Amino acid sequence: MMIMTNKQNPAPQRFLTGITTTGTPHLGNYVGSIRPSVAASTGASAESFYFLADYHALIKCDEPARIQQSTLEIAASWLAAGLDPERVTFYRQSDIPEIPELTWLLTCVTAKGVLNRAHAYKASVDKNTAAGNDPDADVSAGLFMYPVLMGADILMFKAHQVPVGRDQIQHIEMARDMGQRFNHLYGEHFVLPQALIEESVALLPGLDGRKMSKSYDNTIPLFTPREQLRKLIAGIVTDSRAPGEAKDTEGSALFQIYQAFASAQETAALRQAFANGIAWGDAKQTLFERIDQEVAPMRARYQELMQDPAKIEAILLAGADKARRLATPFMRELRQAVGLRQLAAATVPATKSKAVKTGLPVFKQYRETDGRFHFKLLDAQGGLLLQSDGFDSPRDAGKAIALLQAEGAAALTALRPKLQPVPGVSDEAITAALQGLADNAS
Repeated sequence: MMIMTNKQNPAPQRFLTGITTTGTPHLGNYVGSIRPSVAASTGASAESFYFLADYHALIKCDEPARIQQSTLEIAASWLAAGLDPERVTFYRQSDIPEIPELTWLLTCVTAKGVLNRAHAYKASVDKNTAAGNDPDADVSAGLFMYPVLMGADILMFKAHQVPVGRDQIQHIEMARDMGQRFNHLYGEHFVLPQALIEESVALLPGLDGRKMSKSYDNTIPLFTPREQLRKLIAGIVTDSRAPGEAKDTEGSALFQIYQAFASAQETAALRQAFANGIAWGDAKQTLFERIDQEVAPMRARYQELMQDPAKIEAILLAGADKARRLATPFMRELRQAVGLRQLAAATVPATKSKAVKTGLPVFKQYRETDGRFHFKLLDAQGGLLLQSDGFDSPRDAGKAIALLQAEGAAALTALRPKLQPVPGVSDEAITAALQGLADNAS
């Protein structure tokens, strides 16, 4: 979705990413998420949001102590890797009460059929079916609703881009669908996110050659002590080729892990060493030295942070306060949009049995039977102020709405060819309504 901004001072792009707090961070987490996230956070034109997904952890883990310890370890890992909480918004998901509230609002606009197609849920159903069990055996409502909670994480902070692996693209697409449906019903409120795929970062293999994962118990913890790191690397599965025999880099877990840490020149050198028949023991020592070179300085910082959990707690609470400065007013806006409003302002005319609708003016975007997209502006009582002609796409209609919200009367003049006159409604009345929206947003 395009955001209408001043061309001289475009709004910064927002990036958001999180890690579920169910285990100890390993090298795969570092290469695939932590390292690129920290690098992205240094961009001057970006606003970065990083969170510890402890609500998500409850779906997968029923061990409270493990979730608490994992939260501490992941926070310490990100900070040790160089994440600057002064430059970014770094918070714990459960410290933002607006997120579960938004989850419910999104639940009410999300079709069950969409959630039926979610990969994690389908995998559980397929597994049960293959075993001859009830399709929903041991499937919690939390697992089924996981995509909606993830959608709330993303839409709450109007993220433009969400760095994810290819297996997570579906969740971003579902978040877009939720935001689009809500916008269609209640006016333009959400930015529709895009998945950001880092093509150069492959899935890191574990000790046995499969994807490095806690599920396979084949991980190398990121900040394991130096000698334990050496021992784990020595246990990486290799073939039986002897020293002097040429070895394949293709399919070699050892080579793939090295490549994720090494420069292009270092990778080329090890590739040649493989061709020359390097002994596996020497190759593993080369890998150990290269990883330890990068991790050792961070390991010292990590250990220091782990000894001071109160400091990490203070950092996370400060990040939550920063996040809620955005989430709290936005949630008020969304509550207003869906009709969760204070009743004190409502009036009941003596001559009518129904209360007059109150609140702010609101845009409504919708699709007509001809397939084109329209919008209208209603006043606080539901009266029609503004009606558009059809647009070819919801994006074009949304851009027009955003322009009206940003520029008011000036945009009204510019968009005149796309607007239909409403009898009895003056430009002044429309401008006043747009100004009311702008004042409320500020």
